[in-house]
Amino acid sequence: MAQIIWRWIDRNILELGREVRLSYLPPLMVYMAAGISSLTGIVGTFFVKDYLNLSVAFLAALSFWVVIPWSLKMVLGHLIDLLWRWKRALLFLGALLIAASLLIMIGLIGDRESMAAVMSVESWYVLSALLSPVGYVLQDAVADAMTVEAVPRVEDDGQLIDPERRKLMHTTMQTLGRVAIIGGSVFVAVINLYVFAGVQQLDEAQKVEKYLQVYLVSMAIPLISVLGVVLAAVLQARAQKKLLARGMTKEQAHALLTGDIEPTKPNWVILGGSLVFVAFTMTMGLTQMPYGQEIIFVGSMGIVTFLISRLTRDLDPQMRSTLVGTAIVIFVFRAIPSPGPGVTWWMIDELKFDQHFFSILSLIASTLSLLGMFIFRRFMAERSIAYVVGTLTIFGTLLSLPTIGMFYGLHHWTSAMTGGIVDARFIALVDAALESPLGQVAMIPMLAWIARSAPENLKATYFAVMASFTNLALSLSQLGTKYLNQIFTVTREVRNPASGVVEVAANYTSLGSILAASILIGLTLPFLAILFVKLTRFRTA
Repeated sequence: MAQIIWRWIDRNILELGREVRLSYLPPLMVYMAAGISSLTGIVGTFFVKDYLNLSVAFLAALSFWVVIPWSLKMVLGHLIDLLWRWKRALLFLGALLIAASLLIMIGLIGDRESMAAVMSVESWYVLSALLSPVGYVLQDAVADAMTVEAVPRVEDDGQLIDPERRKLMHTTMQTLGRVAIIGGSVFVAVINLYVFAGVQQLDEAQKVEKYLQVYLVSMAIPLISVLGVVLAAVLQARAQKKLLARGMTKEQAHALLTGDIEPTKPNWVILGGSLVFVAFTMTMGLTQMPYGQEIIFVGSMGIVTFLISRLTRDLDPQMRSTLVGTAIVIFVFRAIPSPGPGVTWWMIDELKFDQHFFSILSLIASTLSLLGMFIFRRFMAERSIAYVVGTLTIFGTLLSLPTIGMFYGLHHWTSAMTGGIVDARFIALVDAALESPLGQVAMIPMLAWIARSAPENLKATYFAVMASFTNLALSLSQLGTKYLNQIFTVTREVRNPASGVVEVAANYTSLGSILAASILIGLTLPFLAILFVKLTRFRTA
């Protein structure tokens, strides 16, 4: 038995560690910075709840706009392929936008009155919320292409690496990318545990000071990503120096390191379509037409679908049907509406979960997600995406039941039956522990497939266009969340910070209906998508 366990650990965990190369580190640093971005998540939740009079529907609508920059990844990806020599400048620009977003929040928490004198606190918050994703999507588009560059073509002695081995290395690189993101969130959870220890004993002014400390520490996020691209330049120069020392010319060394890749030519269909997409989105957003978000989604979906059809027409039919089928299943899986922030507010107000307990939940979720990447590594590699998504859908549905159960009093019954052991916090901890490994699993097979199969000179473009398509699913998810919260209204208590007068009363009576609708939709739609792919000419990777 011990030998079987050791063999499993060696195959699923230690083997991945043996495959790590120093060249993988630069994009992993950018991805880790993205994971660390969740450092401000808990602070942001309590800041919005306690200090901003924004409804659930408005926040869901804002989330729609926050996701839109990720849908612009297609134009960024192709521009990065065209301007690859300037990738460092693009990553620096992303870092500046992220820093600007964080500085706005530092100003709102540290000197709210001065910020409010320029424009409303809510407007500042919206600006910060929109700047941040633009910076992250810019960096992510560069990092995606860097993952392809990070997989070496030659050994240190100049010998070409076998193509089959490079395929495995691409899968390893994409897995490590998700590991880096989750690893960043583990680091964040540990920091939050330390910062929010004993938060119950703090008065409001001391809590605000803690919030400010978190945002000040988060200024390290853009710095980490910048260091990643600097390290990439150092490693590339070192590898070239080794080849030069073996008697190669500069041109020969460069050709071996980068491969025989034909220069990327501008794809005017992609660039033109992307410009139409940007102009369409901005025009509809600024004119504030009725159903503007819905029109933007439908128009964006049409444009992105058209671009995908033009981009993939040069692929062989089998590869094209695999790409399209995979994208459909992933799209539907990611488009499932969530209950919205009302669930978190209810946990804060009714279950009395505080910042420290949310930090514990975050640590458990992040740590087990990281472990799950290793546990499910072979599962992801050996099963189709349809099988993976179907499995995740079933488990996700089962693990959503404890939350709706607690809304209807499950924790009172379990607490009474177990002498207070299995209370609301116990149920939340177990649920987070079981659910956490599932979140990142579905995307890895598709990312690895793109890294292996896309044309060498269009890697960033393929990553970006497919990311735009799947990120549009998140926009649809936010629209669904908005609809649920418009049909079933949920409000939390909002007090005037100066007078303490209650401006909005708490009302969570409709939350159960929102949770039930979300669970039912989340169980049904992914299986309908899988059935559609199975019954048509499409396939999944």
